Amino acid sequence: MSTSAHAQPGTASGLFGFSKAQQKKARIPILLQRNLLVVKARLNGNGPYNFLLDTGVNTSIITSPTLADSLGLRHGQQYRVVGAGGLDTGLLAYQTDSVRVELDGVVAPHMTWLVLSDDALNLSGYIGVPIHGILGSELFRSFVVSLQLEDNQMVVHDPATFRAPSGTKWDAVPLTLQKNKAYFTADVQLTDSLTLPLKLVLDTGASHALSIELESDPRLMAPARRLPTDLGRGLSGIVQGYLGRVPTLRLGRYILRSVLTSYPNAADVQRRTDVPRNGNIGYELLKRFSLIIDYPHQRMLLRPNSKFRDPFEHDMCGIELLAAGPQYRRYLVLRVMPGSPAATAGLEVEDELLSINFLPVEGFTLTQLDRLLHSEDGRLLLIVLRRADGSLHTASVRLKRQI
Repeated sequence: MSTSAHAQPGTASGLFGFSKAQQKKARIPILLQRNLLVVKARLNGNGPYNFLLDTGVNTSIITSPTLADSLGLRHGQQYRVVGAGGLDTGLLAYQTDSVRVELDGVVAPHMTWLVLSDDALNLSGYIGVPIHGILGSELFRSFVVSLQLEDNQMVVHDPATFRAPSGTKWDAVPLTLQKNKAYFTADVQLTDSLTLPLKLVLDTGASHALSIELESDPRLMAPARRLPTDLGRGLSGIVQGYLGRVPTLRLGRYILRSVLTSYPNAADVQRRTDVPRNGNIGYELLKRFSLIIDYPHQRMLLRPNSKFRDPFEHDMCGIELLAAGPQYRRYLVLRVMPGSPAATAGLEVEDELLSINFLPVEGFTLTQLDRLLHSEDGRLLLIVLRRADGSLHTASVRLKRQI
C-alpha cells in the first residue's frame, strides 16, 4: 500500500487518512464489551454511532436499516445474503457508497458500506449497548493499529513513520492478507502426540478464544472430552457444535495452555473455498496480549499482559441472556442449555432476571453479568426472576465448570 494514502485523507477510495495534515497518529476511544471491541464513528456528520471493530469483515456493514434510512443513504446494488452452508437467510443487503466516516482524528471521505434489510443479528441485545453496525478491515488496511485496552483506547499510526516498540518481550507474528482478511499460522497441540500448524483468521469480531473447523483437514481430531452447546449466532441462526480444549497453542514464541476451543458443526460453518483455512482466533485469546495489528507491514506484534495467565473459562451457568429495554438493562433468558446448572435449577426461556444475590440486575451491565456467570466453580447464585406469565420465582443456581 502506498504511504501517500495515509498522509492525506481521501487519497484512496474507502480508506482512512488523518484529519489533519502532517498528523502521524491518533488516539481513538474504544471499549471492550463481552469480548468485543466497540468504537464510535460519525457518518455524514451525524452521530456518533457505535460499531463493532472486526478484522474478520472485509466490507463494513450497517446492521440498522432505520439508521441508514434516516441518513438518506443511497441505495446501490442489491444482494441476497447467504448464510452458513449456502442457506438463504431471507435477508437482503444493498451497497451504499460515498459515506463520510469520522473517528477521533481520522476520516474516510468516500467509504462503501453494505446495509442489511433487517437487524437480524441484534448485536445491541447480545452486547448490551446500542450497536449500529460493524466497522471492518478498512481501518486496519489504512493504519498500524495498537490496541491499548488498559487505557480504553487504540492508537492508529501512519505506517510510513511507525516504529515497532523495543523490548525483549515483544514478538512478531507474520500475517498473510487474502481477500482483505489477515491469516497467520499457529502451532496447535491437538493430542499428546499430535501438533499441527493451523492457518487461522485474525478475528477481533469473534468473542471466543479459538475455533477449529475439523472438516478443513483430515488430520484434525475432535477432543475426547467435549460439551455439546450453542457456539453463537450468525445470519442463518444458531451456530451449533461443541466445546473442548487443546493442550497448548503457540502464538509466536508464547505458549497458551488448556485453551477453550469451539468446534462448529460443518453444516453451520460458511464454506470459504476461496481462502482455505482451519479456523480463527478471537478476542478471548487476543486480549491476553498487548497487541499491534500491522496490515501494511503484514505482521502482528504482541507482548503478554496481566491477563496472559488467566484461565480460559466457559459460562458455568448454562443460559444465554438478551439485553432489552431503553437502556439495555432488562435481561431475558434466550436459551437454557440442557443438563446445565440453570436447567437443573428450573430456569426457562423468556424468564426475566430481576436480582442476583439480592442485587437488582439493572445495576449490572451485560458484560458484568457475563463475568459473574463465568466466575467461580461451585459459586451459589440466588436468583429472582419473572416468568413470561408475570409470576415471580426464585432459583438457586450453583455454578459448575462443565468443560
